[in-house]
Amino acid sequence: MKKQFVILFYVLLLFGVMAGCSGNEAEDGQEGGREKKEELTVSAAASLQDALDDIKASFEKEHPNVTVNFNFGGSGALQQQISQGAPVDLFFSAAEDKFDKLVEDGVIDSADGLDLVGNDLVLVVPKNSNKNIQSFEDLANADKISIGTPEAVPAGQYAKDTLEYLNVWKSIEGQVVYAKDVRQVLTYVETNNVDAGIVYKTDAMVSQKVKIAATAEEDAHAPIIYPVGVIKDSAHPEEAHLFYDYLQNETSIKIFEKHGFKGLR
Repeated sequence: MKKQFVILFYVLLLFGVMAGCSGNEAEDGQEGGREKKEELTVSAAASLQDALDDIKASFEKEHPNVTVNFNFGGSGALQQQISQGAPVDLFFSAAEDKFDKLVEDGVIDSADGLDLVGNDLVLVVPKNSNKNIQSFEDLANADKISIGTPEAVPAGQYAKDTLEYLNVWKSIEGQVVYAKDVRQVLTYVETNNVDAGIVYKTDAMVSQKVKIAATAEEDAHAPIIYPVGVIKDSAHPEEAHLFYDYLQNETSIKIFEKHGFKGLR
C-alpha cells in the first residue's frame, strides 16, 4: 500500500507540473499575441502635433496593443534623421520635396505613400500688437519677423517664397529671426519676442495669444501638401500599415479638418 501511495503521489505531482507549464505557455502565448504591445515611431511635421495627438488617442482606443510615439520637428530635419538611419516607422511631412527625397532614395515605397492633407499660410501678430500690421506688405512696420529656417522648415520656405512674390523679402530680410519649426515661430510671436510671424493656419488656430493679420494667396507659394508614408525598413510593418490606413479613414480626416487642415482624399 505504501508503495502504491508513493507512486500515486508522484503521478499527481507530474500532472501538476505539466499543468503549470501549460498555463505558463498559455500566458506566454497571450503576451506574444493579443496582449503584447508594439510601439510605433512616427516622425511628423510640428504643425501636425495637435491633430495627431487626437488621432493617436482614437487609434489606441481601437487598437490597445499598439502605442504610437511621435517625433515632431521641421520636415527637413526629420528627413535627414531618417536618411541617416533613425529607427522610424512612418514619415508625415509638411512638404512634398522632403518626402520625395526619401522615395527617390528607396527609403519609402511610393505605393506606401500618399498626399493626405493641405494647409494655408498666414501672417500672425500678438493679440496686443500696436504695430499696425494688417498685411504682408505692412511687415515694413515690424522690427523683428520670425519664419522657419527655409532650408529645413517647409513653412519657412513657403514664407520666403510669398514675401519674394510680393516683392517684400529684400526690404525685411535683415529683420528676420529664423526658427527650427513653426511652433517655435508661434512661440516667438506669443511671447512678443517678435512683432510678427508666418505660420500655418492650423498653428494660429491653437493659440489664444495671436491673431491672424493676413492669409497668403495660393499663387504666392507652392501648394502646401502633407504626404505620409511607411518606411520600408520599419521594424513593425504590420502595425505601421495599420496606422497608415487609420490616418486615411473618415474619423481621422474629420479630426484633421477640425484642426484647420484641408482633406485631399
